[in-house]
Amino acid sequence: MRTLVLTLIAAAALSAQPRKTVFLITDAEGVAGVCRQDLTEPKDSELRQLLTGEINAAVEGFFDGGADEVIVWDGHDGSQTLSALTIHPRAKLLIGRLPATMTFEKHYTALAFVGQHARADRTGGIMAHSYSSLGIQTMQMNGKPVGEIETQSAVAGAFDTPVIFLSGDQAAADDLHAIVPNAQLAVVKQGYANYTCLSLSAVSARNLIREHARKGLQNLAAVKPYKVEGPVTIQIERTTRNALDMDAQQSHPDVEIIDARTQRFHGNTFLEAWVRARH
Repeated sequence: MRTLVLTLIAAAALSAQPRKTVFLITDAEGVAGVCRQDLTEPKDSELRQLLTGEINAAVEGFFDGGADEVIVWDGHDGSQTLSALTIHPRAKLLIGRLPATMTFEKHYTALAFVGQHARADRTGGIMAHSYSSLGIQTMQMNGKPVGEIETQSAVAGAFDTPVIFLSGDQAAADDLHAIVPNAQLAVVKQGYANYTCLSLSAVSARNLIREHARKGLQNLAAVKPYKVEGPVTIQIERTTRNALDMDAQQSHPDVEIIDARTQRFHGNTFLEAWVRARH
């Protein structure tokens, strides 16, 4: 009877533990072997093969590290790069444009990046840009240059979700390390110029990603969420062809018009400013 009671207590304790869900954001410019703009086209067969291989390696690593669930968001160029036919059998694929909160209100256990590039104008960054290489010239948060890494990490941090892993080029890894020093980094290529890189093979990149993804989840307790203290400003400078129209130039208490291409959004918190910038 005592053994049965202890067994039931242990089973109840295990069932009470929260599920470990990793939210994985994907991109293309940080994938091993991708160093030309034409290779980032979402329908390019080589990109799909290379990116899917890295994603599936990361998913395997997270499950090896103790994950119960991995949700993969197809975050490159309109969410039209990945396929349910080839994604890891145990992963779930999120397709489509996300709200400003990126669904972090679901309180995922951890955030991870695969195929990530560095922010705009980053020295040594391969095809580095901030959200849109065609529409956005630069982005700043509280006067400092930022891109997807910094802002998406801040969105996660607003909901107490830490960033545990990134794979990409060295510049992207350095960008995350600057704000989350304990995250696991898998550097799959070095940037010599915007379209010139020294890359690992696909097999070597996948092995590296799998190992560091596993370590990332196992070292979860050592990583703190990235939080940006308020008040916060988000400044977006558009490209010349995407200069502000008449509606955007209208005065608003929480939006400053800096010049013909630049707006600055204000908020008492990061999320407040970010939601305004996204609209």
